[in-house]
This record gives sequence, structure tokens and C-alpha cells, in this order.
Amino acid sequence: MKSQKNRLRTGFIGFIVVFSLSLNAQFIDIKSVPVATGDQFLTLPTQNLGMAGVNIALDDPFSDPFINPAKGVRTRKFRLFSAPVFYSISGENGAARTLPFGMTFNNSQWFGGFSLAVQQMSAPESFAQPRVFFNSIDVISSEPQTLSDKNQNNLYVAGYAGKQLSDIFSVAAGVSWAGLNGVDGVELLCSRSDGIEQFGQNLNYRVGLLGEWESGRTLEAVLLHNRFNMTYDVSYPGWWFDGPANTQTVRNLDQTRTWGLHLGYTQHLAAEEGWRIGGIFTINRKSHPKIPNYELMNIPRDPGTTWAFNAGMGVSLRKDATTFGFDFIFEPIFSNTWADAAGPVETISGRTLPAGAKTVENDFEFTNWKMRIGVGIDEPENIMGFQLGLQVHWIQYWLDQENFV
Repeated sequence: MKSQKNRLRTGFIGFIVVFSLSLNAQFIDIKSVPVATGDQFLTLPTQNLGMAGVNIALDDPFSDPFINPAKGVRTRKFRLFSAPVFYSISGENGAARTLPFGMTFNNSQWFGGFSLAVQQMSAPESFAQPRVFFNSIDVISSEPQTLSDKNQNNLYVAGYAGKQLSDIFSVAAGVSWAGLNGVDGVELLCSRSDGIEQFGQNLNYRVGLLGEWESGRTLEAVLLHNRFNMTYDVSYPGWWFDGPANTQTVRNLDQTRTWGLHLGYTQHLAAEEGWRIGGIFTINRKSHPKIPNYELMNIPRDPGTTWAFNAGMGVSLRKDATTFGFDFIFEPIFSNTWADAAGPVETISGRTLPAGAKTVENDFEFTNWKMRIGVGIDEPENIMGFQLGLQVHWIQYWLDQENFV
């Protein structure tokens, strides 16, 4: 039986100046549509945020323990923290306000930390939607929205605990949970809808190991497991007759399971004082039990599996009051998704595919890369400092699609 093959190649580039940061280097995101999203998951303080988040060869004492729990051994004594975050996306395409509170402690052998954050997300401004009235298009103004319609509340909880095994090695485990009533950018993927009700959670487990030698060499390893479960109830306007429109609601499930391993290494450059160099390698294996079909990219792709990798190098310099950092990361990703027939399906050639057979198979191949560069000036005797950073994220992928119908 012959099948139809289609190939799609696309790419887009994102420039994020000063404010954007990927706190979770061990979790590799997959992005196939150019939709603007903000820093929804930036719920923890970070020292290098203004430097575009450079972190391969530059330590971040605030965020590092929640990324690799074993780095909590570097925390001294007891610390309370809070770092409110606000962001908005241009064109009135959404905003969020986050208020975190947390603590870290270290009593020489045992260490740990805890963080709690509440967040209010503002949905993109609603526009009048076109409604079909027999053979014409009539624009009907939407009803006034309540405060709960315009905003969604999310809750984030994270914690870790560990032990220093020796003068060199430390081990720790961490867990984080997010109760989500809104995910940034989802509304833009279903632009013809009347509204979207979102609910779900994101659960993450980590085990980290850290080795630090007197020569300045460090070695880290992180094993993680992530479970993402979201439900999107999308409402669409119906046909207009003598009475009010019949609203249709479509339920989309978004589920991903991720296992990951991250390795990192840094050391001093012997020839130059204050310089450090480092490298990272990460592997993620993702399974997708359910993938939603968005209007913006309606590709049958349920279920599927993904193998994602990244490899990067970085350099940093600390001299007097000046700090400099540079990261470069390459991300190859390979994803295979397909659609199963719910019942017998007749093909264009007249044959019949049985229930459970593949109707469409998709092979995605990504070649992404990231570059981050930043500089900071911080005099110890001053309460104010200065940071400047630039992050560039290039996303490019190929899609080979085979249609068996």
C-alpha cells in the first residue's frame, strides 16, 4: 500500500534581552510554534538573571540548590529570601505576577531548603470572535469578563535536603510541585475559541551529586523525573438559529513523562587568574501519552516518544568587581509521534486499516542552539550593582509526515 509523505522545514529565532532565563538546564523543552511566552516558571531568585542567566561556568548561589540539590552544600548557615517577579508580553498577550518566599540552611553536614510561590497570570485581551450566521459572518461582542475570567492562579512548592558525605562529595534529593490553572501561551494556540479552562499539575523529582576538589575542579550529576499533566477545555461558538448559539467544548489532554540525566564539569584556567571553563551534557527521554491538537499546528500526533540532548560549553571571569560569562549550547532533538485509528478506516486506495493501526506518523528532527552572554559590575561596599545580558535562542526543525490514509 502506498502512503503519502510530506516534508516541512521551519525555523525561527528568539532574542531575549536581560530578562529571560532557563533555570532548568536539565529539562529540555520542545518548541515547534513561534508563540511568545514569558517567565512563568521563574519562581526562584537568581543572581545572574540580568546577565542573561549564564550558568555553565558561573555559579548562582540562589538558584543552583533547586536545580541540583547537592549544590545546597554551598549555602552557609540560614537564609530567608523573597524575589517578586512581574512580566508582560507585548501586544497585550498576557502577563504574570509572582510572589515567592523561601529559606535555605546548612549545619555543616546536613543542608536543605524550601520555597513557596503564588502566581497570578493575566490572560491575553479578548477580541470579538467571528460567528457564522448562515452564509454571512457576523461579529458578536463577547460578554464582559469577570476578574476570575481574566486571571488564573498558580501555586509552586519546592524543597530539597542533602548530606555532605566527605570533604569532596555531597548528595541530595529534591522535589517540586506546581498546581496550574494557566499555562502561558495556550490561548494563542486556540485563537478561534471563546475561552479555555485550564487545570493540571507539574511534578518533578531530582537526585543530585556534587564533587568539589581544592584545585577548583567540580563535577556534578543530576537524575530527574518529570510528570506533566494538563487538561484544556476549549469552548467554540456554535451555529446561530432562532435562539442563542450552541457552545461546543472540546477537551484536550497534554501529558508528558520525562526521564533525564545531566552531567557538568568546571575548572580554573591555569594560565589566567579568575577565569573558569566548563561543559555540560544532558539527555532526556520523553514519552507523550497524550498530545493536544492546537489550531495553530493541527498535526495528528498522539502518542509519541522523544529523545532530546544538549551539549554546551561556557567560560566566566571574576576580577575585582567585574563578572563576565558566556554560554553556548547545542540541542539536537528527535521526536516520533503518530495517530491511531479509533475504528476501521478506509484508505484512498480502497483498502481498510483496522482499529489501532497508524493513520499518520511524524518524525521531527530539531537542530536548536542557545547563546548567552552577560557582564556585571558589583562593588562590595555598594548596595547597588549593574548587569547587562543578551540571550539568543535559534529553533529549527524538519518534519517528515507519512499519511497512511
